[in-house]
Amino acid sequence: MSRFIETIQLLNGELKNLEYHQERFERTRSKALGLKSHPQLADVIKVPDGLDQGLLKCRVSYEREIELIEYEPKIKHRVHSLQLVYSDTIEYGFKYADRTELEKLFGQRGECDDILIVKNNLITDCYYANVVFWNGESWVTPDTPLLPGTMRASLLSEGQIREGRITPGDLEKYQKVKLINAMNDLQLAPEIPIDSIHL
Repeated sequence: MSRFIETIQLLNGELKNLEYHQERFERTRSKALGLKSHPQLADVIKVPDGLDQGLLKCRVSYEREIELIEYEPKIKHRVHSLQLVYSDTIEYGFKYADRTELEKLFGQRGECDDILIVKNNLITDCYYANVVFWNGESWVTPDTPLLPGTMRASLLSEGQIREGRITPGDLEKYQKVKLINAMNDLQLAPEIPIDSIHL
């Protein structure tokens, strides 16, 4: 069995969106591992001295027990273009450390920087991020993500984005797309014009 991970934003010593990470951590342990009791990430993660300034990534690796907690700088991925790739069999319902199936799709990106995955004719996610599309009035995220992310959950809860059904044929209704994940909120997320999505 692959390890599971939680990637948590650590900003100036504060773990961001921790309630959403805790919820996904518990859901994974319950559904994938059959466990009924769960440690609190807020109690387990002890941020070392000297990491109270700037933006870092806190990576929690676990199976039945938490095995490793690491801290590393955020790496900026410059994304200017997306390649649509298709798979009706891809599954990534839990945040696995093993990303083999995603890596196979990522290998189909050609000259583009990232991929936009289509499953059963529905837009899902990019390689490392959920997506939100701007229609001129609001940001819409697909209601069919492979992995509902914690930043996505937070932005939905705050009303900054909304869910909608999006097919490849719907892309022309939108002007731009942003890539969001635990390290990129709506303001920091890379923004890509719709015509930079390669069909």
